[in-house]
Amino acid sequence: MEYETNNWIWDGMYNHPHVFGGLMLTAALLGLSTSYFGGITVPQLPYLWPDSGIFHKKKCEKKRIRVYMDGCFDLMHYGHANALRQAKGLGDELVVGVVSDEEIIANKGPPVLSMEERLVLVSGLKWVDEVIPKAPYEITEQFMSRLFNEHKIDYIIHGDDPCLLPDGTDAYALAKKAGRYKQIKRTEGVSSTDIVGRILSSLRDTNGGEDQNKTSMFKTPESRPKSAHLSQFLPTSRRIVQFSNGKGPGPNARVVYIDGAFDLFHAGHVEILKNARQLGDFLLVGIHNDETVSEHRGHHPIMHLHERSLSVLGCRYVDEVIIGAPWEVTMDMVTTFNISLVVHGTVSEYNSLFPGESDPYSVPKSMGIFKLLESPKNITTTSVSQRIIANHDAYMKRNAKKAESEKKYYAQKTYVSGD
Repeated sequence: MEYETNNWIWDGMYNHPHVFGGLMLTAALLGLSTSYFGGITVPQLPYLWPDSGIFHKKKCEKKRIRVYMDGCFDLMHYGHANALRQAKGLGDELVVGVVSDEEIIANKGPPVLSMEERLVLVSGLKWVDEVIPKAPYEITEQFMSRLFNEHKIDYIIHGDDPCLLPDGTDAYALAKKAGRYKQIKRTEGVSSTDIVGRILSSLRDTNGGEDQNKTSMFKTPESRPKSAHLSQFLPTSRRIVQFSNGKGPGPNARVVYIDGAFDLFHAGHVEILKNARQLGDFLLVGIHNDETVSEHRGHHPIMHLHERSLSVLGCRYVDEVIIGAPWEVTMDMVTTFNISLVVHGTVSEYNSLFPGESDPYSVPKSMGIFKLLESPKNITTTSVSQRIIANHDAYMKRNAKKAESEKKYYAQKTYVSGD
């Protein structure tokens, strides 16, 4: 018979002290009786006890820690993705609550993206295990009880930036009081407020106070005013590694390639990436640099190259990215990355080529490895931006309020350890 430990007697003393004591007392009495009456032999206990199985260590599976984090996740960006990545690191399973449209309007102002779009974005992140739609903005007693009992949540997570209700109270006060709250480090350099500010600033600088509904709201890098919003993101190699899968394709993998700007990463991007991934074993995504986007789209991207790269890397359907991919898919690219199929969506910011411009997919088309994918959603970066432009006054008011609170946060900011 095989034993799970050589120290099973000591394990038995530790795990079953009452049983062990009783057996020892019985052994003592038997020992006394045999010495008194003589001639009666008692089997040695070590050969008797193992068969009972009472001292074997119990094989207990370690309890999986479930953590919860909520948010509006409006204009989903790499800061959201990094927050959820950190939250997942505090447990084994991450459950994410997506705040309802009504709660966002009541506490922050009108959302840019619909609930359905925000659910697609959150569900598409590689660190998310479950999603709770229409979550409340405030962690109430009733909702906290539901989290603990129904969803078996162990800890509630939020960033180090304060989340205040309209009356000035802490939205996570009850979770903190219950001792079930954990904090993560806010990602530097980006917020939904900042992104809306970039769009509004580009509109203001371009139009100079003219018609706010004009779609040509962006300027090229050469003509962009210095007053425009600039990204404060400080990219590091560590952040890219944290988002990366760290694995290449297998020797016989079917590599699918798709490229684009992936600016203002939205639900349309997630859905087309999901469909592309289903066509092979490994999805390689080429992300054009800022200059290429500006040249072919006619305006500078809202998010710069590294920001866009992290947003794409955070998507669960993406295996690898080419940061600063060339505009044209060349034979050398196909050979170097062992590309089996090149795909492109029917809905894109630049489906139409400029006069005299060569087809960037001429090589894969000539090889018979090009496929045009029907885009599941009719969403583009421009269409998302136009939602903000159409509600210019509402978002200006919302941003003024949020910008003030963010200014206060950065003025009081202290170092917080974390990833």
